[in-house]
Amino acid sequence: MDAAEFRRRGKEMVDYVADYLENIEKRPVYPDLEPGYLRSLIPNEAPLEPESYEDIIKDVERVIMPGVTHWHSPYFFAYFPAASSYPAMVADMLCGAIGCIGFSWAASPACTELETVMLDWLGKMLQLPECFIAGTHGRGGGVIQGTASEATLISLLAARCKAVRRVQTINAKKSESEILSKLVAYTSDQAHSSVERAALIGAVMMRKVPTDNRYAVRREMLKKMVEEDKAAGLIPFYFCATLGTTPSCAFDHLTELGPLCNEENMWMHIDAAYAGSAFICPEFRPLLNGVEFADSFNFNPHKWLLVNFDYMTAAIHWQIPLGRRFRSLKMWFVFRMYGLKGLQAHIRKQVALAKEFESLVRADKRFEICAEVVLGLVCFRLKGSNELNQELLKRITKSREIHLVPCQLSGRFVLRFAICARTTESHHIQQAWQHITQLTFELLQEASH
Repeated sequence: MDAAEFRRRGKEMVDYVADYLENIEKRPVYPDLEPGYLRSLIPNEAPLEPESYEDIIKDVERVIMPGVTHWHSPYFFAYFPAASSYPAMVADMLCGAIGCIGFSWAASPACTELETVMLDWLGKMLQLPECFIAGTHGRGGGVIQGTASEATLISLLAARCKAVRRVQTINAKKSESEILSKLVAYTSDQAHSSVERAALIGAVMMRKVPTDNRYAVRREMLKKMVEEDKAAGLIPFYFCATLGTTPSCAFDHLTELGPLCNEENMWMHIDAAYAGSAFICPEFRPLLNGVEFADSFNFNPHKWLLVNFDYMTAAIHWQIPLGRRFRSLKMWFVFRMYGLKGLQAHIRKQVALAKEFESLVRADKRFEICAEVVLGLVCFRLKGSNELNQELLKRITKSREIHLVPCQLSGRFVLRFAICARTTESHHIQQAWQHITQLTFELLQEASH
């Protein structure tokens, strides 16, 4: 493919992408396939001779699209959002074209510097303390990671290193291996599995802190566990707080937990993967109060801030990869083409849609709301057994008209309804609820016979 063909094919691909997104709601949101479907549709080995672009594009519809779960369909309500916007797509194209490997300032000055400045922009949008901003007298700053999982691991490794040095300053005779065997980290019993995985990789023990009736960690419970572990000769060194848990979007109490972590010389990391984007809105910023006690903070603009995956930020200047893509271009394009007001409007619209769905659920006495609806997630279930709700979700999934996933809350099987796609509107919410209630009617009719 030379430059002339690239111009032609590039324009064709832009049309294909635009058509795909404009008509996405006409496609079944969830594929009707069995695992292993794809292998039989393509050769077992790469082709020896070049194939035509036309044949490849035909195979996109024949091979790929039947196996795609359409995350950007307005009928996709599973997991959490995966952000998408045209400015971010255009920037991603430019990122691929420049193709730099930004492992140092000299390797690509613009790549290094734009990332630093964009994360300062973001930090100021979130009203983070000055110590988290690079362009100040503080020693902080942000860095782009691939996922929140990476950020959590990095924060834990940094905390582990700091703890070992602190102990050896007091007692130089203690070996690193002896100290590591006594380090203990903490996180909520509602935290994402990636937090526990970070502890496994970091070779430290991690304890799950029980939560209150709103699925949030409170000071007294963490303090009790810390005191128990200290009495047993262990060294508490790290706590990962969650703002917007994956099951129910619960918020740990930072203003209680932060001072405790500071008193105990424990590193406090904040994982706000989903909810963090909402803090650009003044009405949701109080949910971040207590961040001034934290050592590090991460959230995913690629979930809710219209910056395509992969793009998450951590306010700690360290990362695992040496090579880096020019990902800050996506943020630069999105921030400039939407402006802060446009991004705030997007967040507020999706929160309002979640509230609309919540009101529909509350109006139907067959259902119950299972957790406070704070942002864009509604946790609900049919009043009745776990088995009844499992069967309802099974029928929803099989229909392929809308897509939801479940969670467990207090031992109950719960359906999660997350507002995800940028193009979701009120009529999509109404249609989704109509579909759920129709399937519910059929299920209850069968159960009564």
